[in-house]
Amino acid sequence: MIPSATRYLVAVLPNRMEAESAYLDLKDANLPIDRLDILGRGYKSADEFGLIDPDRVAQTQVDRLANWVVPFGFVAGYLFNMLTGIELISWIGAVGNHILGGVFAAAAAALGAFLTGTLTGWTAGSGDAIAYRNRLNAGKYLIVARGTDTFVGEATGLLRRYNLENIQGYVEPAEG
Repeated sequence: MIPSATRYLVAVLPNRMEAESAYLDLKDANLPIDRLDILGRGYKSADEFGLIDPDRVAQTQVDRLANWVVPFGFVAGYLFNMLTGIELISWIGAVGNHILGGVFAAAAAALGAFLTGTLTGWTAGSGDAIAYRNRLNAGKYLIVARGTDTFVGEATGLLRRYNLENIQGYVEPAEG
């Protein structure tokens, strides 16, 4: 038997009253309450729920990129200085200048890894997490429903009655 994928529904509500009212309607409809969460002030935070932290994703990207571009940059800078014979500081000698060229190139590679990794982590790596975190920071509330197609469909129908700023469905691929 092929395991089914878990579906998520994220609804953004403008205030606490709307969020609590919608949550109670979902509860009154006999939907499994253990599959519903409210995120916002006084309820779960984005971190408690497990919403991706874009800064953590960005740091992971920076680390992965830096692990190979910094050593490569050092070697490339060392070789470039050795081949060109550029004298950066006369009193440290030829080998010292080669090492200094490597250090400068490694520093440039580290800066490139930081900029590229950060931008990639913030934009591509975090999906909609930044938008949801920004809404939570602005005082909005999220109702998250997770479960089967039927469950998410029922929750969607009930939530559409409210003044939603946004409603979005997601599918988490099945394992196995």
